[in-house]
Amino acid sequence: MKVVLLAGGLGTRISEETSIKPKPMVEIGGKPILWHIMKSYSHYGFHEFIICAGYKQHVIKEWFANYFLYNSDISFDFTEGRNETIIHNQYCEPWKVTVVDTGLNTMTGGRIKRIQNYINNETFMMTYGDAVCDVNISELLEFHKSHGKTATLTAVILEQQKGILNIDGNNAVKSFREKSLLDSVPINAGYMVLEPSIFEYLQGDECVFEKEPLEKLAERGELMSYLHKGFWQCMDNKREMDMLEKLLASGAAPWKKWE
Repeated sequence: MKVVLLAGGLGTRISEETSIKPKPMVEIGGKPILWHIMKSYSHYGFHEFIICAGYKQHVIKEWFANYFLYNSDISFDFTEGRNETIIHNQYCEPWKVTVVDTGLNTMTGGRIKRIQNYINNETFMMTYGDAVCDVNISELLEFHKSHGKTATLTAVILEQQKGILNIDGNNAVKSFREKSLLDSVPINAGYMVLEPSIFEYLQGDECVFEKEPLEKLAERGELMSYLHKGFWQCMDNKREMDMLEKLLASGAAPWKKWE
């Protein structure tokens, strides 16, 4: 089964990193966050990826073009007028990676629509290229198969981080209490499973996947949620990038299930 990764946005909220590279190529632990996401899927046996690139898409292509070289022990033999490359050992994952330029300003739904020809009318998975998660991909897929609907998204509950105010009509604070998990609502964390009929909901580069397509699916009863109670974290800013970096450095990164 193919995994589609959205990796074409500008990443303006972490511009100190994205001035020279797309956000999914920002590194944590010495590897792009995109690589970490792919490793998570690969851990569950999914090795074929379609990357919806856009902003500075050449950076993604060049990184993968050199990936085998950088992860192999190689001799370059120029003796006796030869130009021979000898590969001794290679440490690459068994991945097939297709990088598609889906446009600079294309919206999320438009990017997915542009890779339709690569899906071959098959069920596929999709997530965003800037968030890591320790969701069990195999269980997510089984849940999707069990209900027979068009789409499944992974939902996570993020704890409210601010105090809760009860304010009356005169702007007076009637009560204050600390937040609790009960104050939070589930959010879309990506890590979706989609049937090929999803393309019927996608029209043009201006299509925002999280608006009309998902709204229509919900109205028609074709959108299901898989509630994940474990770890999920996006990387929208430098603070979140540093937090993920610290988790990796401490050996406590929940999404890192591979050896």
